[in-house]
Amino acid sequence: MKKLLFGFPLGHWLVAICMAAMVVIAFLNILSRYIFHFSLAATEEITINLFVWMTIIGIGIAFERGGHMGMVTFFNMFPRALQKVWIIIYSVLAAGLFVVLDYYMIQAIYDEITLFQARSAALNIPVWIYYLGLPVLSVFVFKGIYRDAMTKLAERKED
Repeated sequence: MKKLLFGFPLGHWLVAICMAAMVVIAFLNILSRYIFHFSLAATEEITINLFVWMTIIGIGIAFERGGHMGMVTFFNMFPRALQKVWIIIYSVLAAGLFVVLDYYMIQAIYDEITLFQARSAALNIPVWIYYLGLPVLSVFVFKGIYRDAMTKLAERKED
């Protein structure tokens, strides 16, 4: 795992930056509402999309830590060889889910760029920019799935 500033990986920094931006944006919106009696319309649009991006990165971090839900009770009853097979199967299925999500999101991005050319309501920027987060940030999910599978397979090898 490549560490950046203060020993934290890139995914952790991106989540922290998204969270900090969301806090600052929400705080500024609250201040503008109570001081100027004027709400900033773009804040909701930005915070929702930052939240989605942060969630995608968080999914990858959770996979990497082995924090996804599993049926551990049944899994532990299997023999070691079958456990390894199931680790590979659920890793392929999890990666396959994100491949399908990425495929359809890339198709939606293409449609937005070529056909619909929709723009966001508050900031008037192309909505495909928001959509781009899923396929780009899925790299963290695929990395997390891979590392989780390799860690679990290595644990089974040692036993």
